[in-house]
Amino acid sequence: MRMNSRFFAVLLALLMSSPVWALSLNEAMSALPAAKSAGLVGEQPDGYLGVVSASGNAGDIARQINQARRQEYQRLAQENGIQLRDVESIAGKKALERTPSGQYILLNDVWMKK
Repeated sequence: MRMNSRFFAVLLALLMSSPVWALSLNEAMSALPAAKSAGLVGEQPDGYLGVVSASGNAGDIARQINQARRQEYQRLAQENGIQLRDVESIAGKKALERTPSGQYILLNDVWMKK
């Protein structure tokens, strides 16, 4: 019984402190160029980042940036009276076009260096 209460106390402490480990949007934006250059994340045709290599904080970077992108895409869709998926598609096309050589993009469900 004592072991269970200790285990749950540690688990609760970890759960309560986990937001401390998460990156803020500003931290994710600052880490994005290095993560792209290292091949950890790349651009997708749907306008969002994808994790190419699940190393380091690639998942946190993609999650934070994608959440901010979705909010902006929703704002743009509502402001212009168009569907969210249309904004995502336009943004994805632009992101793929703007991605520099040597960084990853997702084409036909395959990650490749541009």
